[in-house]
Amino acid sequence: MEKNVSKTDTGVKINFMGAVEKQNIVTMVQNCSTGKCECMSDAQKAKITDMQVSGEDGDVELKIDGDIKVEDIKAAMAKSKVLNKEECC
Repeated sequence: MEKNVSKTDTGVKINFMGAVEKQNIVTMVQNCSTGKCECMSDAQKAKITDMQVSGEDGDVELKIDGDIKVEDIKAAMAKSKVLNKEECC
């Protein structure tokens, strides 16, 4: 899976390409929204105002609005159990 993270006017955008299922990204967003993830601190989560998933399997876009940095998102993705389970074992 290829991941491109970029800064936008309202936050950060992540494009997932290749071996990615849209449902996995939706699950990751739901886990983050409900506090079920450990990929970022509560202070970082509080900076996020909205998350929107679009696209389809193989080409998924995640827009994250808020006062969040590209570096924070890259670090969170590295810790994400949803994203890394495919690449793990």
